[in-house]
Amino acid sequence: MRTWIYAALILPFLLFAHTAHAAVTITFYSHDFGSHFPHAFIVLKGTLDSTGEKVDTNYGFTAVNISPGILWGRVKGKIETSKPKYVADSNRHFSIVLTDAQYARVIAKVEEWRNRKQKSYSLNKSNCVHFVGEVARLLGLKTNLKSKYFKKPKTYLREVESLNPDLST
Repeated sequence: MRTWIYAALILPFLLFAHTAHAAVTITFYSHDFGSHFPHAFIVLKGTLDSTGEKVDTNYGFTAVNISPGILWGRVKGKIETSKPKYVADSNRHFSIVLTDAQYARVIAKVEEWRNRKQKSYSLNKSNCVHFVGEVARLLGLKTNLKSKYFKKPKTYLREVESLNPDLST
């Protein structure tokens, strides 16, 4: 009889522990001028519900070489991951909790940009702001496709925030 009482008391806790919500959060960041080129990027942190896999990474799109060549046209581009200090010294804008399916779509978008035919970076048509804008639209956020801020990461992400007043900061 004691076993049944014990089971009845502990079962709800086991069920709760098994169904505890784990999720990955995406946060949109910008980095101002300084010792680096201005930049926009995303940070992914959390745990996937389906596998329990821990996620702690970031992605941004940039030119392979920052040189005057970016002013004259297309150059080689790459997806890069920044060091923790760079992220810590950057501007956090807003976050969204992702489902596993949304996380998979974000990673697919990262890989799409990583595998683009070279020369893939264009200051005017395919830069870090365009990258984070595509990720934002993929997640259902409103963006201004005719924004005048595609060369200003911080201002662009503030514009996205203003178009989506329900975002968490």
